[in-house]
Amino acid sequence: MNRKLWVPGAVLGLVVISSAAFLYSDSSIERDLAEQARRTEARAEHLQSQVVLFSESAVPRGLPFNVFLQRFGIDAGTTAELAASVQPVFDLRQLRAGNELAIGRSVLGELRALRYRIDADRMLWVRPEGGDFRAEIQTIPSVTETVGVGGEVHGSLFEGITDIGERPELAMRLADIFGYDLDFYTDTRPGDTFRVVLERKKLTNGTVVSYGRILAAEYNNDGHAYRAILFHDGSGRETYFTPEGKSLKKAFLHSPLKFAAPVTSHFSAHRFHPILRRYRPHLGTDYGAPIGTPVQSIGEGKVVFAGRKGGAGNLVEVLHTNGYETYYMHLSRVLVRAGQRVNEGQRIGLVGMTGLATGPHLDFRIERHGQFLNFERLSLPSAEPVARRDWNEFAAVRNHAIGQLPNLGAILARNRAPASGTSSR
Repeated sequence: MNRKLWVPGAVLGLVVISSAAFLYSDSSIERDLAEQARRTEARAEHLQSQVVLFSESAVPRGLPFNVFLQRFGIDAGTTAELAASVQPVFDLRQLRAGNELAIGRSVLGELRALRYRIDADRMLWVRPEGGDFRAEIQTIPSVTETVGVGGEVHGSLFEGITDIGERPELAMRLADIFGYDLDFYTDTRPGDTFRVVLERKKLTNGTVVSYGRILAAEYNNDGHAYRAILFHDGSGRETYFTPEGKSLKKAFLHSPLKFAAPVTSHFSAHRFHPILRRYRPHLGTDYGAPIGTPVQSIGEGKVVFAGRKGGAGNLVEVLHTNGYETYYMHLSRVLVRAGQRVNEGQRIGLVGMTGLATGPHLDFRIERHGQFLNFERLSLPSAEPVARRDWNEFAAVRNHAIGQLPNLGAILARNRAPASGTSSR
Protein backbone atom coordinates (compact mmCIF):
# COMPACT_ATOMS: atom_id res chain seq x y z
CA MET A 1 0.00 0.00 0.00
CA ASN A 2 1.36 3.37 -1.01
CA ARG A 3 1.53 5.92 1.68
CA LYS A 4 2.11 9.64 1.21
CA LEU A 5 4.20 11.55 3.69
CA TRP A 6 2.32 14.53 4.83
CA VAL A 7 4.39 17.51 5.90
CA PRO A 8 2.68 20.45 7.45
CA GLY A 9 3.05 23.70 5.50
CA ALA A 10 4.71 25.55 8.36
CA VAL A 11 7.45 22.94 8.65
CA LEU A 12 8.01 22.96 4.91
CA GLY A 13 8.40 26.73 5.02
CA LEU A 14 11.02 26.47 7.74
CA VAL A 15 12.99 23.97 5.72
CA VAL A 16 12.98 26.24 2.68
CA ILE A 17 13.99 29.28 4.73
CA SER A 18 16.76 27.35 6.51
CA SER A 19 18.17 26.14 3.21
CA ALA A 20 18.16 29.64 1.79
CA ALA A 21 19.83 31.02 4.94
CA PHE A 22 22.55 28.37 4.71
CA LEU A 23 23.20 29.20 1.09
CA TYR A 24 23.26 32.96 1.92
CA SER A 25 25.61 32.38 4.87
CA ASP A 26 27.98 30.34 2.75
CA SER A 27 28.03 33.05 0.08
CA SER A 28 28.61 35.77 2.70
CA ILE A 29 31.60 33.91 4.13
CA GLU A 30 33.10 33.58 0.67
CA ARG A 31 32.65 37.33 0.09
CA ASP A 32 34.23 38.12 3.50
CA LEU A 33 37.18 35.87 2.76
CA ALA A 34 37.60 37.44 -0.66
CA GLU A 35 37.47 40.95 0.88
CA GLN A 36 40.02 40.00 3.52
CA ALA A 37 42.30 38.59 0.84
CA ARG A 38 41.90 41.77 -1.20
CA ARG A 39 42.75 43.92 1.84
CA THR A 40 45.76 41.75 2.71
CA GLU A 41 47.03 42.02 -0.85
CA ALA A 42 46.50 45.81 -0.76
CA ARG A 43 48.37 46.09 2.53
CA ALA A 44 51.23 44.05 1.10
CA GLU A 45 51.35 46.28 -1.97
CA HIS A 46 51.29 49.34 0.30
CA LEU A 47 54.15 47.97 2.40
CA GLN A 48 56.19 47.23 -0.70
CA SER A 49 55.53 50.57 -2.40
CA GLN A 50 55.10 53.10 0.42
CA VAL A 51 56.78 51.99 3.64
CA VAL A 52 60.44 53.05 3.87
CA LEU A 53 62.76 51.71 6.57
CA PHE A 54 65.77 53.93 7.34
CA SER A 55 69.25 52.98 8.50
CA GLU A 56 71.17 55.93 9.99
CA SER A 57 74.87 56.51 10.56
CA ALA A 58 77.05 59.52 11.41
CA VAL A 59 79.30 60.67 8.58
CA PRO A 60 82.87 59.62 9.45
CA ARG A 61 85.79 61.98 9.09
CA GLY A 62 87.79 61.74 5.87
CA LEU A 63 85.79 58.91 4.23
CA PRO A 64 84.77 59.54 0.58
CA PHE A 65 81.02 59.70 -0.12
CA ASN A 66 80.96 56.67 -2.42
CA VAL A 67 82.94 54.51 0.02
CA PHE A 68 80.60 55.53 2.85
CA LEU A 69 77.52 54.54 0.81
CA GLN A 70 79.05 51.17 -0.04
CA ARG A 71 79.11 50.46 3.70
CA PHE A 72 75.30 50.47 3.44
CA GLY A 73 75.49 47.74 0.81
CA ILE A 74 74.97 50.04 -2.18
CA ASP A 75 76.92 48.98 -5.27
CA ALA A 76 79.50 51.21 -6.94
CA GLY A 77 77.32 51.98 -9.98
CA THR A 78 74.40 53.17 -7.87
CA THR A 79 76.63 55.30 -5.63
CA ALA A 80 78.00 57.02 -8.75
CA GLU A 81 74.44 57.76 -9.93
CA LEU A 82 73.50 59.11 -6.49
CA ALA A 83 76.55 61.37 -6.39
CA ALA A 84 75.84 62.70 -9.89
CA SER A 85 72.24 63.56 -8.96
CA VAL A 86 73.34 65.37 -5.76
CA GLN A 87 76.12 67.55 -7.21
CA PRO A 88 73.83 70.13 -8.93
CA VAL A 89 72.11 70.98 -5.61
CA PHE A 90 74.76 70.27 -2.95
CA ASP A 91 78.56 70.10 -2.95
CA LEU A 92 79.44 66.71 -1.48
CA ARG A 93 82.78 68.14 -0.36
CA GLN A 94 80.76 70.01 2.26
CA LEU A 95 79.70 66.81 4.06
CA ARG A 96 80.42 67.37 7.75
CA ALA A 97 81.76 64.63 9.98
CA GLY A 98 79.23 63.75 12.67
CA ASN A 99 76.13 64.79 10.70
CA GLU A 100 73.55 62.05 10.17
CA LEU A 101 73.09 60.32 6.82
CA ALA A 102 70.32 57.76 6.37
CA ILE A 103 69.50 55.22 3.67
CA GLY A 104 65.83 54.24 3.19
CA ARG A 105 64.78 50.89 1.74
CA SER A 106 61.50 49.11 1.10
CA VAL A 107 60.58 45.99 3.05
CA LEU A 108 62.03 44.03 0.12
CA GLY A 109 65.35 45.88 0.37
CA GLU A 110 64.91 48.19 -2.64
CA LEU A 111 66.62 51.60 -2.39
CA ARG A 112 63.90 54.24 -1.86
CA ALA A 113 65.61 57.31 -0.37
CA LEU A 114 68.77 58.97 0.89
CA ARG A 115 68.61 61.82 3.39
CA TYR A 116 71.37 63.92 4.91
CA ARG A 117 70.98 66.69 7.48
CA ILE A 118 73.00 69.65 6.17
CA ASP A 119 72.34 71.83 9.22
CA ALA A 120 69.57 72.69 11.67
CA ASP A 121 67.39 74.15 8.90
CA ARG A 122 68.04 72.03 5.80
CA MET A 123 67.78 68.40 4.76
CA LEU A 124 69.11 66.86 1.53
CA TRP A 125 66.75 64.24 0.04
CA VAL A 126 67.49 61.90 -2.89
CA ARG A 127 64.76 59.62 -4.30
CA PRO A 128 64.38 57.35 -7.37
CA GLU A 129 62.46 58.97 -10.21
CA GLY A 130 61.90 57.58 -13.69
CA GLY A 131 64.84 55.19 -13.68
CA ASP A 132 67.16 57.86 -12.28
CA PHE A 133 67.54 59.79 -9.02
CA ARG A 134 66.22 63.24 -8.10
CA ALA A 135 67.91 65.36 -5.38
CA GLU A 136 66.48 68.37 -3.57
CA ILE A 137 67.14 70.40 -0.42
CA GLN A 138 64.13 70.80 1.85
CA THR A 139 63.62 73.20 4.73
CA ILE A 140 63.15 71.37 8.04
CA PRO A 141 59.88 72.49 9.69
CA SER A 142 60.64 74.19 12.98
CA VAL A 143 59.34 76.82 15.37
CA THR A 144 61.33 79.44 17.29
CA GLU A 145 60.09 80.28 20.77
CA THR A 146 61.33 82.62 23.48
CA VAL A 147 61.79 80.69 26.73
CA GLY A 148 63.33 81.11 30.15
CA VAL A 149 65.54 78.39 31.65
CA GLY A 150 67.60 78.16 34.80
CA GLY A 151 69.54 75.80 37.01
CA GLU A 152 72.28 75.22 39.53
CA VAL A 153 75.97 74.36 39.12
CA HIS A 154 77.33 71.41 41.10
CA GLY A 155 80.48 70.69 39.11
CA SER A 156 80.93 72.67 35.89
CA LEU A 157 78.70 74.97 33.86
CA PHE A 158 78.56 72.25 31.17
CA GLU A 159 77.06 69.82 33.68
CA GLY A 160 74.64 72.43 35.01
CA ILE A 161 73.32 73.10 31.50
CA THR A 162 72.99 69.45 30.49
CA ASP A 163 71.38 68.59 33.85
CA ILE A 164 68.35 70.72 32.90
CA GLY A 165 68.08 69.06 29.48
CA GLU A 166 69.70 71.80 27.40
CA ARG A 167 72.46 71.41 24.84
CA PRO A 168 76.16 72.06 25.71
CA GLU A 169 76.11 74.84 23.12
CA LEU A 170 74.22 76.98 25.65
CA ALA A 171 77.10 76.66 28.14
CA MET A 172 79.51 77.88 25.46
CA ARG A 173 77.28 80.84 24.73
CA LEU A 174 77.07 81.83 28.39
CA ALA A 175 80.84 81.51 28.75
CA ASP A 176 81.24 83.90 25.83
CA ILE A 177 78.85 86.45 27.33
CA PHE A 178 80.41 86.51 30.79
CA GLY A 179 83.96 85.72 29.65
CA TYR A 180 85.14 89.25 30.40
CA ASP A 181 84.23 89.04 34.10
CA LEU A 182 84.30 85.33 34.89
CA ASP A 183 86.83 82.60 34.24
CA PHE A 184 84.71 79.45 34.04
CA TYR A 185 87.87 77.41 34.52
CA THR A 186 88.60 78.77 37.98
CA ASP A 187 85.69 80.90 39.22
CA THR A 188 82.79 78.42 39.28
CA ARG A 189 81.61 77.27 42.71
CA PRO A 190 79.16 74.53 43.75
CA GLY A 191 75.83 76.24 44.33
CA ASP A 192 76.29 78.87 41.60
CA THR A 193 73.04 79.49 39.72
CA PHE A 194 72.08 80.75 36.27
CA ARG A 195 69.00 82.10 34.52
CA VAL A 196 68.62 82.71 30.78
CA VAL A 197 66.00 84.14 28.40
CA LEU A 198 66.71 82.89 24.89
CA GLU A 199 65.30 82.05 21.49
CA ARG A 200 65.15 78.28 21.03
CA LYS A 201 64.48 76.54 17.72
CA LYS A 202 62.61 73.23 17.94
CA LEU A 203 61.46 70.67 15.40
CA THR A 204 57.80 69.72 15.28
CA ASN A 205 58.60 66.62 17.38
CA GLY A 206 59.97 68.83 20.18
CA THR A 207 63.68 68.23 19.55
CA VAL A 208 65.82 71.32 20.18
CA VAL A 209 68.09 71.87 17.16
CA SER A 210 69.68 75.25 17.84
CA TYR A 211 69.60 78.44 19.89
CA GLY A 212 68.96 81.92 18.60
CA ARG A 213 69.71 85.10 20.49
CA ILE A 214 70.19 85.15 24.25
CA LEU A 215 68.11 88.17 25.27
CA ALA A 216 69.07 88.23 28.93
CA ALA A 217 71.28 86.16 31.21
CA GLU A 218 72.24 86.01 34.86
CA TYR A 219 75.02 84.06 36.53
CA ASN A 220 75.24 84.13 40.33
CA ASN A 221 78.82 83.32 41.26
CA ASP A 222 79.59 82.75 44.95
CA GLY A 223 76.91 85.24 45.99
CA HIS A 224 77.67 87.88 43.33
CA ALA A 225 75.16 88.23 40.48
CA TYR A 226 76.38 89.05 36.98
CA ARG A 227 73.69 90.14 34.50
CA ALA A 228 73.70 90.71 30.75
CA ILE A 229 71.12 92.45 28.54
CA LEU A 230 71.27 92.24 24.74
CA PHE A 231 71.16 95.70 23.13
CA HIS A 232 72.87 97.58 20.30
CA ASP A 233 75.96 99.73 20.60
CA GLY A 234 76.51 103.13 18.99
CA SER A 235 77.17 101.56 15.58
CA GLY A 236 74.02 99.41 15.72
CA ARG A 237 75.74 96.07 16.45
CA GLU A 238 74.12 93.85 19.06
CA THR A 239 76.21 93.43 22.20
CA TYR A 240 75.72 92.89 25.94
CA PHE A 241 75.40 95.47 28.70
CA THR A 242 74.86 95.36 32.44
CA PRO A 243 71.43 96.55 33.69
CA GLU A 244 73.17 99.84 34.51
CA GLY A 245 74.15 100.29 30.84
CA LYS A 246 77.85 99.43 31.12
CA SER A 247 79.32 97.32 28.35
CA LEU A 248 80.26 93.75 29.29
CA LYS A 249 82.81 93.75 26.50
CA LYS A 250 86.32 94.66 27.54
CA ALA A 251 89.58 95.11 25.71
CA PHE A 252 90.52 91.51 26.51
CA LEU A 253 88.83 88.25 27.42
CA HIS A 254 89.18 87.08 31.01
CA SER A 255 91.04 83.90 30.03
CA PRO A 256 92.97 82.37 27.12
CA LEU A 257 90.89 79.19 27.71
CA LYS A 258 87.11 78.89 27.74
CA PHE A 259 86.42 76.39 30.51
CA ALA A 260 87.72 75.15 33.82
CA ALA A 261 91.44 74.50 33.98
CA PRO A 262 93.28 75.02 37.27
CA VAL A 263 95.98 77.65 37.62
CA THR A 264 99.03 75.52 38.38
CA SER A 265 101.48 78.40 38.76
CA HIS A 266 100.88 82.09 39.41
CA PHE A 267 102.75 85.22 38.39
CA SER A 268 105.85 85.47 40.59
CA ALA A 269 109.15 87.31 40.75
CA HIS A 270 110.79 84.38 42.57
CA ARG A 271 109.61 80.88 41.61
CA PHE A 272 111.50 77.58 41.79
CA HIS A 273 111.74 76.19 38.27
CA PRO A 274 110.99 72.41 38.30
CA ILE A 275 113.34 71.65 35.38
CA LEU A 276 116.15 74.16 35.80
CA ARG A 277 116.14 73.50 39.59
CA ARG A 278 116.71 77.11 40.52
CA TYR A 279 114.72 80.19 41.44
CA ARG A 280 113.81 82.64 38.69
CA PRO A 281 110.90 84.98 37.83
CA HIS A 282 107.74 83.44 36.40
CA LEU A 283 106.16 86.31 34.50
CA GLY A 284 102.96 84.58 33.48
CA THR A 285 100.09 82.32 34.54
CA ASP A 286 100.16 78.55 33.98
CA TYR A 287 96.86 76.80 33.20
CA GLY A 288 96.86 73.02 33.55
CA ALA A 289 94.83 71.48 30.69
CA PRO A 290 94.95 68.33 28.56
CA ILE A 291 96.99 68.26 25.36
CA GLY A 292 94.83 69.48 22.49
CA THR A 293 92.71 71.92 24.52
CA PRO A 294 91.95 74.94 22.27
CA VAL A 295 93.78 78.17 23.12
CA GLN A 296 92.14 81.49 22.17
CA SER A 297 93.52 84.97 21.62
CA ILE A 298 92.24 87.17 24.45
CA GLY A 299 91.83 90.12 22.05
CA GLU A 300 92.06 91.40 18.51
CA GLY A 301 95.55 91.87 17.19
CA LYS A 302 98.32 90.83 14.82
CA VAL A 303 100.44 87.69 15.15
CA VAL A 304 104.08 88.82 15.31
CA PHE A 305 105.57 85.38 15.98
CA ALA A 306 104.30 81.82 15.49
CA GLY A 307 106.72 78.94 15.84
CA ARG A 308 109.37 77.28 17.98
CA LYS A 309 111.36 79.43 20.42
CA GLY A 310 113.70 77.84 22.96
CA GLY A 311 112.28 76.92 26.35
CA ALA A 312 108.88 78.39 25.39
CA GLY A 313 108.44 75.55 22.91
CA ASN A 314 105.79 76.29 20.30
CA LEU A 315 104.90 79.92 20.87
CA VAL A 316 102.39 82.46 19.51
CA GLU A 317 102.90 86.17 20.16
CA VAL A 318 100.04 88.61 19.45
CA LEU A 319 100.43 92.39 19.35
CA HIS A 320 97.33 94.32 20.48
CA THR A 321 96.43 98.01 20.62
CA ASN A 322 97.62 100.38 23.37
CA GLY A 323 101.00 98.65 23.61
CA TYR A 324 99.79 95.26 24.87
CA GLU A 325 101.37 92.00 23.70
CA THR A 326 100.33 88.47 24.73
CA TYR A 327 102.31 85.20 24.71
CA TYR A 328 100.93 81.63 24.45
CA MET A 329 103.64 79.07 25.23
CA HIS A 330 104.31 75.27 25.18
CA LEU A 331 101.67 74.66 22.48
CA SER A 332 101.34 71.24 20.89
CA ARG A 333 100.18 72.86 17.68
CA VAL A 334 100.20 76.39 16.24
CA LEU A 335 97.10 77.32 14.21
CA VAL A 336 98.14 80.78 12.96
CA ARG A 337 101.06 82.33 11.08
CA ALA A 338 103.15 85.44 11.57
CA GLY A 339 101.56 88.55 10.06
CA GLN A 340 98.01 87.18 10.38
CA ARG A 341 95.24 89.28 11.97
CA VAL A 342 93.30 87.44 14.68
CA ASN A 343 89.98 88.19 16.35
CA GLU A 344 89.11 88.12 20.01
CA GLY A 345 88.30 84.52 20.96
CA GLN A 346 89.86 83.06 17.79
CA ARG A 347 91.63 79.72 18.20
CA ILE A 348 95.36 80.22 17.72
CA GLY A 349 96.80 76.95 19.05
CA LEU A 350 96.37 73.83 21.15
CA VAL A 351 97.66 73.15 24.66
CA GLY A 352 100.82 71.03 24.76
CA MET A 353 104.07 70.48 26.68
CA THR A 354 106.76 71.55 24.22
CA GLY A 355 109.90 73.32 25.43
CA LEU A 356 110.74 73.37 29.16
CA ALA A 357 107.56 71.78 30.50
CA THR A 358 107.03 68.90 32.92
CA GLY A 359 103.42 68.35 31.87
CA PRO A 360 100.71 69.65 29.52
CA HIS A 361 99.80 73.27 30.30
CA LEU A 362 99.54 76.74 28.82
CA ASP A 363 101.98 79.40 30.03
CA PHE A 364 100.18 82.66 29.25
CA ARG A 365 101.85 86.06 29.57
CA ILE A 366 100.84 89.66 28.94
CA GLU A 367 103.20 92.58 28.50
CA ARG A 368 102.66 96.33 28.08
CA HIS A 369 105.38 98.72 26.92
CA GLY A 370 108.08 96.18 27.82
CA GLN A 371 106.74 95.35 31.31
CA PHE A 372 105.11 91.99 32.10
CA LEU A 373 101.85 92.26 34.07
CA ASN A 374 100.01 89.92 36.45
CA PHE A 375 97.03 88.97 34.31
CA GLU A 376 95.13 87.52 37.28
CA ARG A 377 95.07 90.97 38.90
CA LEU A 378 94.86 93.08 35.77
CA SER A 379 91.90 95.46 35.57
CA LEU A 380 90.53 95.15 32.05
CA PRO A 381 89.06 98.38 30.57
CA SER A 382 85.48 98.24 29.29
CA ALA A 383 84.06 99.34 25.95
CA GLU A 384 81.65 102.28 25.58
CA PRO A 385 78.43 102.23 27.69
CA VAL A 386 74.89 102.69 26.33
CA ALA A 387 74.72 106.05 24.55
CA ARG A 388 72.72 108.76 26.31
CA ARG A 389 70.43 109.13 23.28
CA ASP A 390 69.55 105.40 23.48
CA TRP A 391 68.90 105.23 27.22
CA ASN A 392 65.09 105.24 27.16
CA GLU A 393 65.03 102.50 24.52
CA PHE A 394 67.57 100.47 26.49
CA ALA A 395 65.59 100.84 29.73
CA ALA A 396 62.46 99.47 28.04
CA VAL A 397 64.38 96.51 26.54
CA ARG A 398 66.09 95.82 29.88
CA ASN A 399 62.89 95.85 31.93
CA HIS A 400 61.11 93.55 29.51
CA ALA A 401 64.04 91.10 29.33
CA ILE A 402 64.55 90.95 33.10
CA GLY A 403 60.83 90.40 33.54
CA GLN A 404 61.12 87.28 31.39
CA LEU A 405 63.83 85.68 33.55
CA PRO A 406 62.34 82.54 35.15
CA ASN A 407 61.59 82.14 38.86
CA LEU A 408 64.77 80.43 40.03
CA GLY A 409 63.32 79.37 43.39
CA ALA A 410 60.54 77.42 41.69
CA ILE A 411 63.01 75.85 39.22
CA LEU A 412 65.41 74.69 41.94
CA ALA A 413 62.56 73.36 44.08
CA ARG A 414 61.26 71.36 41.13
CA ASN A 415 64.75 70.04 40.27
CA ARG A 416 65.41 69.02 43.87
CA ALA A 417 62.02 67.35 44.40
CA PRO A 418 62.18 63.51 44.68
CA ALA A 419 60.98 61.57 41.68
CA SER A 420 57.34 60.50 41.74
CA GLY A 421 56.75 57.13 43.24
CA THR A 422 59.65 57.33 45.68
CA SER A 423 59.19 57.54 49.42
CA SER A 424 61.35 59.09 52.11
CA ARG A 425 62.12 57.42 55.37
